[in-house]
Amino acid sequence: MARVNLVVQRISPTGTSVTYTAGDATNGHSFRNDGSVVLHVKNGGTAAVTVTIPTPAKVAGMDVADASFSVAAGGDVFAGPFSPSVFNQADGTVWVDLSAASGVTLAAIGV
Repeated sequence: MARVNLVVQRISPTGTSVTYTAGDATNGHSFRNDGSVVLHVKNGGTAAVTVTIPTPAKVAGMDVADASFSVAAGGDVFAGPFSPSVFNQADGTVWVDLSAASGVTLAAIGV
């Protein structure tokens, strides 16, 4: 599965216009994470969407549970920042999976 890359957009003191990427529930998304990135998910669809952030981390040999949250129809949610030791995959990215993609847009924002 080739995940859709979300380019991290850094916020500046003079303001930043954020560009959003269309959701892809088939391939999922990923973004480079240094621990200062926030994910913004907007749901322009007619049904709630579940967003799952898989965690590859283990504590005392046990898997750390994936993080997930719901975005209501017509709503939006900010999530993060994401601790690299918990959320980063081996390649330094965080993965984002969607239960559905109709009307969903995402942005990775560096703060």
